Amino acid sequence: MKKILITGANSYIGTSFEKYVKENFPNRYTVDTVDMIDGAWREMDFGGYDSIFHVAGIAHSDNGKISAEKEKLYYAVNTDLAVEAAQKAKSDGVRQFIFMSSAIVYGESAPIGKSKVITEDTPVSPANCYGDSKVQAENGIRLLSDDAFKVVILRPPMIYGKGSKGNYPLMAKLALKTPIFPYVKNERSMLYIGNLCEFVRLMLENEENGTFWPQNKEYSNTSELIKMIAASHGKNVCLVKGFGWALRIVSHITGLVNKAFGNLTYDMSLSKYKEDYRLATLFESIRYTEK
Repeated sequence: MKKILITGANSYIGTSFEKYVKENFPNRYTVDTVDMIDGAWREMDFGGYDSIFHVAGIAHSDNGKISAEKEKLYYAVNTDLAVEAAQKAKSDGVRQFIFMSSAIVYGESAPIGKSKVITEDTPVSPANCYGDSKVQAENGIRLLSDDAFKVVILRPPMIYGKGSKGNYPLMAKLALKTPIFPYVKNERSMLYIGNLCEFVRLMLENEENGTFWPQNKEYSNTSELIKMIAASHGKNVCLVKGFGWALRIVSHITGLVNKAFGNLTYDMSLSKYKEDYRLATLFESIRYTEK
């Protein structure tokens, strides 16, 4: 039985993963969680664990310029704390460290009408200190990797599921309130939480090492996603074409437009794995999320 320690209490990803393995693989894994806030974790012995799943971090919730104090906090938590946890894991004899990075290391979405397809050769290009804090953490943790200490870097796109935070619940609220919505042709990579949990499990089971880009089997279209969410509640949203020009104008005023309707995808070949982790299709995942 593999023993896993989640570093970072009460996170959406960490609690979802713990619930997933306990419900589906109760006799194969034991999962513990440690809070990283008060520093008591530094006195804990990580040596009894096969793998550390590091999810502690400050999520990106700022629009525009942030204070120097907030910027310092991003690096203290997202970079320094992550590297320190990895160093302790290696020192205590843990065999694997899994770090939750993000697609944000590649910068923002492309504007409406322009594509942004990330391949294995695409260099990181963070657009803000949040993205850079993740890049710096990756770099520091990756240096620790060797034959006895395997490092997994995960760069998922937007994660969603029942109880998730961020952009998805905002879209869900909008889907239930509006009878009409502009149709914009765009593509985005997304990752359902259930698919992510299975991917992380496979990383543990196969004792993987390296950088990975998990995503759903299908790209998402923002307009179609709104319609799909509404339909799962028995409501209909009429998608109206012809608003692209107006949204392009508004995109020069606020970055929220490109965040919602811009393009950002991983090349599908980047996300293939030797075992199937994408247990739910996009349609099924929306149904599971909204039920």
